[in-house]
Amino acid sequence: MKKIYFSHGKESGPNGRKIQRLSVIGQQNGYETQSIDYTHLDNPDARVAHFLKILEGEKSGDEIIFVGSSMGGYVSVVAGTYIKPAGIFILAPALFIEGYKVQDFGPLQNVEIVHGWDDDIIPYTHSIQFAQQQKCTLHLVKDGHRLMDSMDTIDMLFDAFLKQTDSH
Repeated sequence: MKKIYFSHGKESGPNGRKIQRLSVIGQQNGYETQSIDYTHLDNPDARVAHFLKILEGEKSGDEIIFVGSSMGGYVSVVAGTYIKPAGIFILAPALFIEGYKVQDFGPLQNVEIVHGWDDDIIPYTHSIQFAQQQKCTLHLVKDGHRLMDSMDTIDMLFDAFLKQTDSH
């Protein structure tokens, strides 16, 4: 079974607009989708532990995709260092944030990032730094942290990401 796990951001929830839209694209590409609820956890590393507990039954491999937004991007990346998913698609990820436990991210496979030039919450330079380290694809768009003005572009990028991941 092909499966996508969504991790929402600090101020969002498991049924946010981005997750709803991207779930439809995932389902159109033959994926089962699951959105994790972190609303009871403010600490990013507690969210990582919660996600890893949910993933205990999964194996690394071709069938799993992690998608995360903001703090959920951090959760997806850190979890990806333990469970090797087929791909990680992150939106305005909260990486290199003071107080977050993990600051050094191991090598990951098939990571794609979308970040807004005008993000006033998480500087886009953090995504540039991560993309340089991982040698992964980074899309910088004319948008802020929520990326709501770029959803049509993100939909297209996510669809292409899934198709490319499936072809490998």
